Amino acid sequence: MQMIGKDLSSEFSVYFHIPFCTRKCDYCHFYVLPDKESLHEKLLEGLLWEWEKNLPLMRGKTLASIYFGGGTPSLFGPKRIGRLIEVIKMSGVLFPPDLEITLEANPEKINLSLMQNYAAVGINRISIGIQSLNTELLKELGRLHDSEMAKQAVITTYEAGISNITIDLMYELPNQTLRKWEETLTQIEFLPITHLSLYNLTIEPQTVFFKKRKALSLLIPDANISLSMYRLALKKLEEYGLKQYEISAFSKPGFHSRHNTGYWTGRPFLGFGPSAFSFWEGKRFQNAANLSKYHAALEAGQSPVDFTEKLNPEAHRRELLVIHLRLIKGLNLKVFESAHGALEMDTLASIELLTKQGLIEKNDHNIRLTSAGILYHDAIASELI
Repeated sequence: MQMIGKDLSSEFSVYFHIPFCTRKCDYCHFYVLPDKESLHEKLLEGLLWEWEKNLPLMRGKTLASIYFGGGTPSLFGPKRIGRLIEVIKMSGVLFPPDLEITLEANPEKINLSLMQNYAAVGINRISIGIQSLNTELLKELGRLHDSEMAKQAVITTYEAGISNITIDLMYELPNQTLRKWEETLTQIEFLPITHLSLYNLTIEPQTVFFKKRKALSLLIPDANISLSMYRLALKKLEEYGLKQYEISAFSKPGFHSRHNTGYWTGRPFLGFGPSAFSFWEGKRFQNAANLSKYHAALEAGQSPVDFTEKLNPEAHRRELLVIHLRLIKGLNLKVFESAHGALEMDTLASIELLTKQGLIEKNDHNIRLTSAGILYHDAIASELI
């Protein structure tokens, strides 16, 4: 719920990339590092320097969310995470009492004491990378937990006093059948979760899976089975009270991800840490994906950014429109144009064509994807951009 009178234009989010992992998963394409104490201290030092360097941009603005992603940020430890949260509180940004603060964790590292300590330093939302509740499939993904460990991790987190819990699930996995997928969906019914993110497997360059992509292509479910998996998930999650509010996101009432909703609606955010992305004042930029380079730049008083891009206003408007359409409720075109400028005639013509094709639904100034349009969002995005 938004605060009455709050100036939404002054809201921003913060993302910290904590890249440590016990083991890099075979499908993972993110920047990760081995879990070493010396690297932890180096990263913390860099994050504190980077926060101080960016403070003039943030003072007087209101935080909408903080997200610790990775990697496996729970490996960083409650003391370091707590130190960052305290620095943020003391730095002159507006810190609402109900601020959503999310931490990602893997099931095999979760225990009661650890989660209690994270709750004590201010973490109030945990994102658990479960991916599957089929132990055989988890092994094929290179995960270090099994089905029972994953379910116990959710229960332990809840018992530690963190009741806002989201999990990740993946479908379209090698050797995954519709029956195995249904078994996973059935097992989450009674878990104390408030949110679920649903992803199909994508094979990215510079991953183990990419090297094995030809062999894996024979094991991945075909398009018809994949569609059945997605539709089964929609049905089951709705039955469990997890309502779809974005193409890949489902939540109990009042528990949508404030942080991710900012990405879909164009809220400014600053990313801290090696490889972290930011979107600020119409610019996208990314830090060097190398801890040593990142740390050295900040130590020298320089920016760790090594990529910057600023779209022209028309391109940015079209991109924001497409991202906004990921939300199931869609958007009000009148409000959108008031905030971001008028859409071009060819974009409006494309919207009319997609409406005639049954992929977009219009109601006065409101537009949203139809159930068919949700399945073809990538193609719609190409048409509108």
